[in-house]
Amino acid sequence: MKTHAEAMVLASFAADSLALGVHWIYDTNRIAVEFGRVVDLLPPEPGGYHPTKQKGEFTHYGDQGFHLLQHLVRHQGKFDPAAYAGEWRDFFTGYPGYMDKATKATLHNMETGMPMTACGSPSTDLGGAARIAPLIYRYRDDLDLLVRAVKEQTALTHTGSGIEDGALFIARSCYAILHGANIQEAFTQALDCSIDDVDLDLRLNKSIAAENMSVFQAVQEFGPMCAVNAALPGAVCTALRHADNLEEALIETVMAGGDSAARGMVVGMVLGASLGRNAIPRRWLEGMTKYREIEAALEKLP
Repeated sequence: MKTHAEAMVLASFAADSLALGVHWIYDTNRIAVEFGRVVDLLPPEPGGYHPTKQKGEFTHYGDQGFHLLQHLVRHQGKFDPAAYAGEWRDFFTGYPGYMDKATKATLHNMETGMPMTACGSPSTDLGGAARIAPLIYRYRDDLDLLVRAVKEQTALTHTGSGIEDGALFIARSCYAILHGANIQEAFTQALDCSIDDVDLDLRLNKSIAAENMSVFQAVQEFGPMCAVNAALPGAVCTALRHADNLEEALIETVMAGGDSAARGMVVGMVLGASLGRNAIPRRWLEGMTKYREIEAALEKLP
């Protein structure tokens, strides 16, 4: 199980790095014409959302996932929400990359003196849930601790309707896969645990039933935007459509445009947990600037 859990983390980071070059370009024709089929890591487009980044680095989602991984190492494998909140605030003080609305709102709430663990923005963006691969890795043998940590981590910055449900759906799905379920079974089991947000529940059910829909069709159907009710069902369809091919799944995710980084991180987690490290193209791993640091951090965790 440990090797597949490692692959889950690595694939999530690789997905974010692959998306960096065209992240938040919604015009899929433009992606195809200007960038071609994105099969390798690219530098971000000039004038885009990530101008300070270089090829092989991460978006602000991946940066937060890596920061979470480092937190777990610093605290001997324990997720400490109060300590993490302070570390997260310090991390974003002078952060040179893109800061989204959820980050800005959370930082503002912290600055006004609100309790550190009660400063989360009302955002519903999937990015708040997509960075949890390190938590799933650490608590891969204890579902109760995993659920608690995922709730606490997500609520630090995102408290909008459906976002906690989405984060728990991802965590429970990956947990089930690591414990022997196939992807379809894992998604179904995660839905059976109850999704309080009715719209998200309906959309996830629809996405599981639409496993033969192409990635482009699924992203257009559910929406290429950041909101969990749009992005997570698109990621679910992608994982089911390409359940045996992680590389193709992540390339298709990028080519479908929009918030491909958040969707890709989820797809990477699911397929990495299912297929293992050999499914991740070596060129992507070697191209990530923090590849060796991620591997070293995983080795230090239980």
